[in-house]
Amino acid sequence: MNKNEIFKLAKGFRGRAKNCIKIARERVEKALQYSYRDRRNKKRDMRALWIPRINAGTCQHGVNYGNFMHGLMKENIQLNRKVLSELSMHEPYSFKALVNISRNAFPGNKNVVLPTRKVDVSLNV
Repeated sequence: MNKNEIFKLAKGFRGRAKNCIKIARERVEKALQYSYRDRRNKKRDMRALWIPRINAGTCQHGVNYGNFMHGLMKENIQLNRKVLSELSMHEPYSFKALVNISRNAFPGNKNVVLPTRKVDVSLNV
């Protein structure tokens, strides 16, 4: 990269990293390494966000995440985790239909008991 490209990429850096070519080159190279790494980490972070959202939606219907995904795989329903996460949050009836399909496809889902709510029975004496 020539000098003008380096300074263009170093715009907004602090101190001499924006106007001294030697330091700017080092900082720009490191910034490009960080951006390369973090484009991959962003995908990892998003997947780590979608899985608990799906699990929370499936637990409301008495199925855990692993059995739900296995049932969808057996039924050859190819929805990715991003779409399943959006369905669980914004389309509860559609998501419930998917849970029922998964429950019928995988026998491990049928014997699950729905969680009961705890009733607070406290006496104020």
